[in-house]
Amino acid sequence: MPTRRIGEDRVGAVGLGAMPLSVEGRPDERQAVATVHAALDAGVTLIDTADAYHLDTSDPGHNELLIARALREYGGDTSSVLVATKGGHTRPDGTWALDGSAGYLREAVEGSLRRLGVEAIGLYQHHRPDPEVPYEETLGALKELYDAGKIRGAGISNADPEQIRLARDILGERLVAVQNQFSPAFRSSLPELELCEELGLAFLPWSPLGGIGGASALGSEHRAFHEVAEEVGASPQRVCLAWMLALSPCVIPIPGARRAESVRDSAQAPFLTLSEEQLVRLSTAA
Repeated sequence: MPTRRIGEDRVGAVGLGAMPLSVEGRPDERQAVATVHAALDAGVTLIDTADAYHLDTSDPGHNELLIARALREYGGDTSSVLVATKGGHTRPDGTWALDGSAGYLREAVEGSLRRLGVEAIGLYQHHRPDPEVPYEETLGALKELYDAGKIRGAGISNADPEQIRLARDILGERLVAVQNQFSPAFRSSLPELELCEELGLAFLPWSPLGGIGGASALGSEHRAFHEVAEEVGASPQRVCLAWMLALSPCVIPIPGARRAESVRDSAQAPFLTLSEEQLVRLSTAA
């Protein structure tokens, strides 16, 4: 698979969003591990997880533990795989809450290190700004974690342009990625994408195909993607990812998957070339 840059690392141009393997509607563990292995077989070398990807307090860190197991049990070389995880979301009783305090993030990183079985996390991202905590405090914690050797690269998620610029000011070259929602139905992160290109940061679209339960309807809900898919003989989902990759060399989509078949289809997107006319049509479609 062609590669793209995240800081000093190069990863496959399409990653794997592992969240669907651990939240509501998740597959059994055997299928989940097989899905991760299918991604690795297809050339995926970026796996995105988070400490909050689990059902409730009964299985904390389920997704990180799953990814660690899948990598251990994989028969091939995993030395080039970049595991990106996140902290700052909590799951009390299965609901979603926030904690962006420096103390919490320090504890969260230690837990992620244990579950992933690594000495340093390849890419650690703050999950979502906490309105109760000054963003400078959160970013300062990421800086401390990097300088302490706990993480090799820092990222932020669900951030606006002002927050991205503040993160760059505080973290400097430690900041390597921004992970925001971006899809045919959610294009309001284009300013953040363009800023990432300007600053030399990777932009990781989450839910690029519409999110859990939405990917299958992409073609029916967005006619232009269905039409282009018919023209090129590919799935609307593959067309969507190819369109995103063509927007900027800083884009690395991380589509989620529960099945090996979905991963294999997504992994073919970097090899799909769309015409300028098709790209314009997709970019201007409602």
